Amino acid sequence: MPEFRRILLDGAAVQVTVDGDELVAGDGRRVKTEEAHHLPPVVPSKVIAVHLNHRSRVEEFRIGLPDTPTYFHKPTSALNSHRGAVVRPEGCKWLNYEGEVAIVIGRTARNISPAEAGEYIAGYTVANDYGLHDFRDTDAGSMLRVKGSDTLCPLGPGLVTDWDFHGKRLRTFVNGEVVQDGSTDEMKWDMHYLVADIARTITLYPGDVLLSGTPANSRPVRPGDVVEVEVEGLGRLSNHIVTGPTPIRTDVGAQPTESEEVLSTALGGDWEFRGIRAPRR
Repeated sequence: MPEFRRILLDGAAVQVTVDGDELVAGDGRRVKTEEAHHLPPVVPSKVIAVHLNHRSRVEEFRIGLPDTPTYFHKPTSALNSHRGAVVRPEGCKWLNYEGEVAIVIGRTARNISPAEAGEYIAGYTVANDYGLHDFRDTDAGSMLRVKGSDTLCPLGPGLVTDWDFHGKRLRTFVNGEVVQDGSTDEMKWDMHYLVADIARTITLYPGDVLLSGTPANSRPVRPGDVVEVEVEGLGRLSNHIVTGPTPIRTDVGAQPTESEEVLSTALGGDWEFRGIRAPRR
């Protein structure tokens, strides 16, 4: 399966192809994969993510899926790359990983059927849909700061074409230990359905990205942790967590919280009071 990456080569963003342990530019320049400065493999005009899709995640939350998927938006300023640093702002503590498959659009898509959707997909890459749950109490509806803060959308390492999404294993590792282990077969809505659903009212342009959902066991990570997402046939996306250089400002806007809603989402099945909600005042 062909794989394309984007790297910073001699000061310019360059698309390269994978050739063994080397990356090859169109003009013949070569660089070792391990020495390359990776960029996100695509430049989207928008990133759209489905809320819930994997059966194991739904069972973990002890809820049911809606009849149709729901979505949120991650701004392009959240984009990050393979081996990039994911920033947990100072004053926040509930930053969770979510290993996912990212769908990349290849042709302008609008008002297409699920049967046609595959013709509009350029390929797939690996994503980590990080969530900053400290802001969940105020942004649960939009997920804007929860999922859209800077650096919280790593993609990579490359764009793989001609990849069959059926029956593929998805695993997330933290410091080398498996923390998520799922399959694309546990998704209620497959890649073609998601593309067709969004394209009913939102035009999708080449390079646009749709995140297809995460399996169970999203949990918090801390500065110093190395988080890797591996998808069968797509490779392994690696990032490390760092602390932001400045604290969240206290003179404007909602502040990070640590309510039962925050804990319940961040800690999932590990939270001893899972499913119990204190009355709102």
